[in-house]
Amino acid sequence: MNKQSGKFGFWSIVLLGINGIVGTGIFLLPNKAYSLIGTASLGVLLFDALLAGCMALCFAEVAGFFTRNGGPYLYAKHSLGDFFGYEVGVLKWIVVMIAWATMAVGFATALGAAFPVLAGETMKDIIATAMIIILTILNIAGVNATKILSNIITISKLVPLIAFIVIGIFFVNGADFSPIFPGNEYQEGTFASAAILLFFAYTGFEAIAVAAEDMENPKKNLPRAIIVTMIIVSVLYMLILGISIGIMGTDLAHTKAPIQDAFGMILGPAGAYFVLAGTLLSMGGINMAESFLGPRVCTSLAEDGMLPAALAKRTAWNTPYVASIVTAVFSILLAWSGSFTTLAAISAVSRFTQYLPTCIAVIIFRKKWSDKERPYTIPFGLTIPIIAIVVSLWMLAQAQISQLIWGFGGCIVVLPFYFIYLNKKRKGLIKENDVL
Repeated sequence: MNKQSGKFGFWSIVLLGINGIVGTGIFLLPNKAYSLIGTASLGVLLFDALLAGCMALCFAEVAGFFTRNGGPYLYAKHSLGDFFGYEVGVLKWIVVMIAWATMAVGFATALGAAFPVLAGETMKDIIATAMIIILTILNIAGVNATKILSNIITISKLVPLIAFIVIGIFFVNGADFSPIFPGNEYQEGTFASAAILLFFAYTGFEAIAVAAEDMENPKKNLPRAIIVTMIIVSVLYMLILGISIGIMGTDLAHTKAPIQDAFGMILGPAGAYFVLAGTLLSMGGINMAESFLGPRVCTSLAEDGMLPAALAKRTAWNTPYVASIVTAVFSILLAWSGSFTTLAAISAVSRFTQYLPTCIAVIIFRKKWSDKERPYTIPFGLTIPIIAIVVSLWMLAQAQISQLIWGFGGCIVVLPFYFIYLNKKRKGLIKENDVL
């Protein structure tokens, strides 16, 4: 952060992006991806990196039009109209709840993998529920440790990963990379399934572009930072997955905690517990961030008239207690609904409700607001947003019906509330406070 301007410099933007992307997924998904498509999962990671990069550039362009927080909700509203803006806005809250449920189950899964007595479906539900309830109570009580723990969390997630790479690379066995596919034969549909699953590990990249107004010279720094961030994260992920394959071979498909078990094979129990400590700290911090973000997204929507006014109620110390309780209840129910792998895929699918409208907004704004100044314009015309849209639609077409229902079901659930919102707006009860 530049002390004089108070804005993010180039490397601060890069660190912001890395912190937003690297999280639960890379600790718990390499084994699932390998079981689906084997060593070719390295190519899937690269594919997801390119897709996420294209989407991030779309966020970079449209974010420059707005000075008010809101992200995809504002982009959809001004490009596609009030209905889509409303749907995207409320779905943002649902996406956060799905993400929190996924993170809570991820924490329970990592704990169960290390301590068998804590494994199993019942213990998973108990641990995830306890995590959500405790963080909700702390949130309502006004205990916000997010900023205090931010640096600790960032270090806790990167140190074990970097140590794993630096040490693990000397124990890689090249023979473990063959064959490319399980059984030496590609199974139809496995590329798409792995791409949807691993895409979860890249979600969070939008945080880079949404914070454009707080950056120095975003026109110059933002696209460079996005590219550098995606390169760093992709190299980090590919090294982690590659080293995991090179150490564990086909055993990788059967482990519950891939990095932890691989490091344990090198350094024994000390290595496994070192990674476990970093994993739990990282996941605990992500859960804390979601517990803070979810209720505030809900409260913001309620204050804008998009959700029932009761959800905007606050305590005497200004914490959103009704939104916190409702968010926690729905997150717990979602956590009970499936395993980490299932929820990760659903979370990845649900994110497209935020990403696709933003990519479409780029195309619409190029014509609608052709006369407006842009801090940043994506190069190569409309090629990048079109690629992002086409590939996203292809991925969604390959998703399981159950994933689509869970990921997009909220579109139908919130529909009645839209008509209530529309009625309020027609009566002049909704105040428009967008800032361009």
